[in-house]
Amino acid sequence: MKFSGGSNLLFLALSTLTAAARAEDVLHSKRMVKRGIDAEGNFNISFFHINDVHAHLDEFSSSGTDCTKPERGCYGGYARVKTLLEEQRPNYQDSLFLNAGDEFQGTLFYSYYGGEKIAETLNQLNFSAMTLGNHEFDGGDAKLGEFLVNLTFPIISANVHSQDENVKKTVKPYTIFEEYGLALIGVTAPETASISNSDATTVFSDTVESVQGAIDEIKSTTNITRIAALTHIGWDKDQELAAATTGLQLIMGGHSHTLLGDMEDAEGKYPTIVENQDGDEVFIVTAYRWGEYVGYIDVTYDPQGKILAYHGAPIHLTNTTEQDEDLQEQIDAWREPFDEYAAEVIGTSEVVLDQSTCQEQECLLGDFMADAMLQYRLNNTDDVDFTLINAGGIRATIDAGDITRGEVLTAFPFGNAIVQIGIDGKTLWEVLEGILTGINIGNGEEVTSFFQVSSGIKIEYNPENGNNTKLIAITIGDEPLNNDTTYQMVTVDFIAGGGDNFIEPTTDFITLDTLDEVLTAYIQSQSPIDIELDGRISEVDRQREDTPGAGNATTNGTSPTSSVPPPPSYTGAAGRLGTEAVGISIFGVLAGLLML
Repeated sequence: MKFSGGSNLLFLALSTLTAAARAEDVLHSKRMVKRGIDAEGNFNISFFHINDVHAHLDEFSSSGTDCTKPERGCYGGYARVKTLLEEQRPNYQDSLFLNAGDEFQGTLFYSYYGGEKIAETLNQLNFSAMTLGNHEFDGGDAKLGEFLVNLTFPIISANVHSQDENVKKTVKPYTIFEEYGLALIGVTAPETASISNSDATTVFSDTVESVQGAIDEIKSTTNITRIAALTHIGWDKDQELAAATTGLQLIMGGHSHTLLGDMEDAEGKYPTIVENQDGDEVFIVTAYRWGEYVGYIDVTYDPQGKILAYHGAPIHLTNTTEQDEDLQEQIDAWREPFDEYAAEVIGTSEVVLDQSTCQEQECLLGDFMADAMLQYRLNNTDDVDFTLINAGGIRATIDAGDITRGEVLTAFPFGNAIVQIGIDGKTLWEVLEGILTGINIGNGEEVTSFFQVSSGIKIEYNPENGNNTKLIAITIGDEPLNNDTTYQMVTVDFIAGGGDNFIEPTTDFITLDTLDEVLTAYIQSQSPIDIELDGRISEVDRQREDTPGAGNATTNGTSPTSSVPPPPSYTGAAGRLGTEAVGISIFGVLAGLLML
């Protein structure tokens, strides 16, 4: 443990705590300092925090889908969170329970009810404050505003500037807990405009400028010295924020679904410690995703607002944590309108259709979904070459065994529709290079997702190469990419509209069927599913042999021979060419009927 500013005060850290430890072991640890303000003016407070629940009101399996096999383990669920908090918070003289955003989108509780039941649930948890995640904007600012006015606790985000009246009146840059002498600043991912459906007039200002501005205002207008941030920008960005600011001691975050702690597969320490502009330590914590963990950190501040001591660890919510009976009864009742539909078995898989690596490399569920989209178009036209989708739209693994409609909607919950657009070879090269580099070559802005592709295209890249030289080769059909050829690409309306900053936004497309319809029909045609990765996205240890652009392309302008190896064909409702301007989801129709 490092000491800030030459201080001789000992940092107390119970580093042997692990996130796998039982909650009672963590929460009943011997208190190392007195509660409240001691004789030296030091103040002790406990923070409980949660992030990226994504509408998982009920317990779930390890893949994030409904827990239908309790013997394999069930996790999370707000009934368990409520039990934990109601049992433990009374043991702490001073504590806060904070929500780092992304309550929307991920299960049928949101697909069917919107924010209504989420708001009812959150209000029962006695949250102290919440910041906005990017997915809170998925239904637009008006829908977000309707949700926010029903909440009974402060909503904070210093860099969100919406013109919607309900959002404007509910969202504040920060909130002050007078009884604790503590200010809490909120901040939302600035790329939200490109990864959600926020209004065009909504501005997401710079994170560092917004947070530092709030800190400066708090210090100039109050006597507050204890300042923390509640963020939805991701663990890496939290560290950048900590290093770039002054006056901030604690960050509780979300967005990146990062597991911190001493458990296996953790990406870093809980807390992660970064020095700020003054050389003081900033403590950064986050609690994975879906409500599987509740974060817990206990800190001691000195009179100047610097953290002297801490202890804590993420608390794992498993079957061993009891569910609050009253809340679980409500959640069970809310399931009834869609439960029978969601439980319908539509096919089987011999393999796990894994989502967990989709943001890093070729993944099995990415392959399967992209192939489903390609085959859907091949059923109607020969003029199609490949599919490109954003990995961020793939939200949960589909387990081996029976596949239900609910699993499909949990894996692809956004209601995105299929579109087909033309893209020339040179632009395609730049698009994929930008994704691999993380910066769009055309506009210089951040690309916010990895990608997945169908059969019919092969991408080779070297991640060790410098920016804008990572892409080594693209093969479409059996031919190298041609700069001058216009290829027909199947994608989703979100990408075509500029989502994740893959391509220049376009409206030159017709919206076809939705992903859940197409995937459902493809599952039915392919069952039992037995596939494996085939190397369509491959890391290679070599350099590109020719010049930038579509570096491996010929330039004679001729179209490569169409030899796309299509997935096996299928028939069904989702195989028809859509004729409406918008895709209509099976679930959307059902939900509409049930809501009458």
